[in-house]
Amino acid sequence: MAAAPVWSVDPRTGKQREQVGVESTAEDVDAAVRAADGARASLADRTVRAGFLRTAARLLEEAGDGLVSVADAETALGPVRLSGELARTCYQLRAFAGVVEEGAFLGVIIDHPDGGAVPPVPDLRRYKVPLGVVAVYAASNFPFAFSVPGGDTASALAAGCPVVVKAHPDHPATSERVAAVLRRAAAEHGVAESVIGLVHGFEAGVELVRHPLVAAAGFTGSVRGGRALFDAAAARPVPIPFHGELGSLNPVVVSEAAAAERAEEIGTGLAGSMTLGTGQFCVKPGLVLAPSGDDGDRLVKALADAVAGTGDGVLLDHRMRDNFVAGVAERTALADVDAPVAPGAGSEHTVTPGFLTVPAARLAGDGPHTLLLEECFGPVTVVARYDGDDEVTAVLDRLPGNLTATVHLSTTETDGTPHATDLLARLTPLAGRILVNAWPTGVAVAPAQHHGGPYPATTSTSTSVGTTAIERWLRPVTYQNTPHALLPAELRDDNPHGLPRQVDGQLQH
Repeated sequence: MAAAPVWSVDPRTGKQREQVGVESTAEDVDAAVRAADGARASLADRTVRAGFLRTAARLLEEAGDGLVSVADAETALGPVRLSGELARTCYQLRAFAGVVEEGAFLGVIIDHPDGGAVPPVPDLRRYKVPLGVVAVYAASNFPFAFSVPGGDTASALAAGCPVVVKAHPDHPATSERVAAVLRRAAAEHGVAESVIGLVHGFEAGVELVRHPLVAAAGFTGSVRGGRALFDAAAARPVPIPFHGELGSLNPVVVSEAAAAERAEEIGTGLAGSMTLGTGQFCVKPGLVLAPSGDDGDRLVKALADAVAGTGDGVLLDHRMRDNFVAGVAERTALADVDAPVAPGAGSEHTVTPGFLTVPAARLAGDGPHTLLLEECFGPVTVVARYDGDDEVTAVLDRLPGNLTATVHLSTTETDGTPHATDLLARLTPLAGRILVNAWPTGVAVAPAQHHGGPYPATTSTSTSVGTTAIERWLRPVTYQNTPHALLPAELRDDNPHGLPRQVDGQLQH
């Protein structure tokens, strides 16, 4: 039976653009993984690795116009958004190059022998080594930043791990072109081009996570797809780490005082955040707890005015469009749910943004309204109107893990009132990033960033954004009483690479 073709599709028209190739067979996956595993040694030199990452960023920038054009044709995300995303991706590659050169990620710790300790301490030397081949599952909504050249790939390569990417079907042509750029960058530094593998197709993704030479996996996508792969990773004869980002509601709490102080500003800001990228950001605010009463009404009116002025948009593919239309229709049909601006179908290929309102008390117990506590991918949010702090607490207690949680406070509350402190304490267990008087869309690439959260936001405690993402692809090894001549250079007393390290409890730089 012939392999199924892989088509690039224009979501603005639903028409096929070009055939990119065919879906990868089990043999194709095996070949890609084995080639990647065979290329591990070519990533061993940190100086070469850093140069490779910087060259990748430069070549992506040089090819930027063409890459953005293809990505826009496949995703309808627009050249402005995609150009910014590509710039972010190149910045991220360079940031990891700096991390590789600096070397602190290796976590070198040396304890010299201490016979007087209880119990006695032998000579112990610890650092981190790369896991091996990493499987990366590309995201639909970020064809650069969370796909072939994105954070999972960049951090894995920085750790010294070759990568095999399962391309997302929404942008296969972009994936092929980007992979070719990364391979050219590898060749410029004498790195084996097979450190970047690319496969297509659902079955290929399943084969990839099961392959015995794959040592870890990174995933960004749906709860259903991510959980299936997570379970497959755990069910292997040798289970592997699976760092999956699966879904997030990203709750927002607006205090009564904040609504009284700046209801219109909050409503307008919410509209911009929930419709950004046609609501296709993983950190879109999907549930907002706003007070009842006049101040809450002002917030809802400002939100309605701003959303009503936002035009139709195209989602990444027609399957997502169908799911969005069906999802908002099911939610709107629930008792006591209103749609001040009705979300749903626009033209044949577009959707209209909107939002729903519901009494917060409806969300506090079991029943059909729990549907409103599930992510709906696209330009829609749910505003739950509460009467008192008890209703806020009751709703928050129902929420699963999230990437972000936000609170909007008044000027007085930000000075540290007990009410504000209590709100932050209630939100902290729910998410990996807590925001005050801001909106969650927009994830800075910075060392202190954390893009993760309790399940189902992610399947691990790690981050997929920021330089600490490199830690996912490393494991510690300790050498005990090892003759100096046999030690890795990173662990020798003379520190030939000039690495930051901890020696006998003291930091050295």
